[in-house]
Amino acid sequence: MTIRVAVVDDQPLIRAGFVMLLEAQPDLEVVGEASDGAAALRLLKSVRADVVVMDIRMPVMDGVEATHALCADPDGPKVLVLTTFDTDEDAFAALQAGASGFLIKTVPPEELLSAIRVVSAGESVVAPRVTRVLLDRFAGRLDPTHDAVDPQGRLDVLTDREREVLRLVGLGLSNTEIARELHVAEATVKTHFGRILMKLELRDRVHAVVLTYEIGLVKPGERTP
Repeated sequence: MTIRVAVVDDQPLIRAGFVMLLEAQPDLEVVGEASDGAAALRLLKSVRADVVVMDIRMPVMDGVEATHALCADPDGPKVLVLTTFDTDEDAFAALQAGASGFLIKTVPPEELLSAIRVVSAGESVVAPRVTRVLLDRFAGRLDPTHDAVDPQGRLDVLTDREREVLRLVGLGLSNTEIARELHVAEATVKTHFGRILMKLELRDRVHAVVLTYEIGLVKPGERTP
């Protein structure tokens, strides 16, 4: 199966390098490129992409705004954002906007290729613990005024065990670590988490982590068990 990729970056040389790298892969096809977020949205109205490799900082429309527009469509492409620093505030904003993860621009080529394939398959490419570093650092952008957990009742659709699993995901634990903590099989944790994503209409693990902070299930600076 060929993965259709769009490349969005305002620097022509970087964009050309990405295109050359991707076109050399037998399972990847570059369906278009754009120099800013607005141009990307216009492009993706006429071509279909499975994954958009999106730069964060661009003129006209930045990667965060473009990501928000693309991810508002449930049938839209997955977005993999590229940033200069792993604690970039804009990377955090892109995760909130719906990006399936982010990479540092200096990653080895094979890591970028792997990330595109992972995102296309519906997974995230941001390690939960790295996501948590971002959330802890920029938690001030979330609503700090309420003390209640889940004031809007978004978790009412979950069972007690699913809620417990979600909280541990928010704390940055892997499925293996959650299984050990709850004394259950790892396959059981995967089943619970799959149901959590479905019930809460979340795209992937990254957005599950973001949600736990947004609703107060996990507090900034809270430690893993």
